[in-house]
Amino acid sequence: MGVFFTRHPISFARPHEPHPTRQVLLLLNVTLKSQCVTFTDTLMPSRIQHKLSSLASAHEVLTTAQLLGAGISDQSITRLVEQGILVRERRGIYQHADCPVSENHDLIQVSKSASRAVIVLISALRYHNIGTQQPYQVWIQLPAQTRVPKIDWPPIRVIRTRVQELQTEGVKRHQLGGTEVAITTPARTVADCFKHRNKLGIDVCVEALRETLRGRQATIGEMSEMGKLLRVGKVMKPYLEAMI
Repeated sequence: MGVFFTRHPISFARPHEPHPTRQVLLLLNVTLKSQCVTFTDTLMPSRIQHKLSSLASAHEVLTTAQLLGAGISDQSITRLVEQGILVRERRGIYQHADCPVSENHDLIQVSKSASRAVIVLISALRYHNIGTQQPYQVWIQLPAQTRVPKIDWPPIRVIRTRVQELQTEGVKRHQLGGTEVAITTPARTVADCFKHRNKLGIDVCVEALRETLRGRQATIGEMSEMGKLLRVGKVMKPYLEAMI
């Protein structure tokens, strides 16, 4: 019996093992898909970051409504927080990670959460640089039936009023970090201190009165008028006369 030889080696590849060329193509396909996902994920935040930067340049504190209004979706907000680009202060309140924090940051945060809040008493004194009191909480005035916002930080102290006039009289609106913040004027703040003297102490009231006059931030007449509005005119009168 003759023996025949072949020039081509016999292949012992397993019947179900993919051809080497097919393996290379499969690997290349997976790699391209992986690169495509990475490219897309890099592109989208870059475009969104531009929108966010423009918004943050005008607003120190951002709300969900502002972000959505700028074309940044809920999914993008979540992604930006995960990437550390956006800092979630609390529910619905955010700040750009690279945005500097001003000395009025707490006032801005509270005003974002409570649109009807008026900054009063010790917090108003601090804003106007009157006296030496350093508030460890933000003092706000709210209408009697208004819901108190749930704020973990900064801590707040709420003063209620049933007099609607007190929401506007002796109140000035300031633009702080792109947010409108309502704060009582120096004259109104001094009168408020006398009205709530049992909470603050008469020494705080006298200091506020003296330093307001010394800094020429209000006149005796202006503070007297605010005292009458708050029904503490008679209480304030001897202290005002002593300053003449």
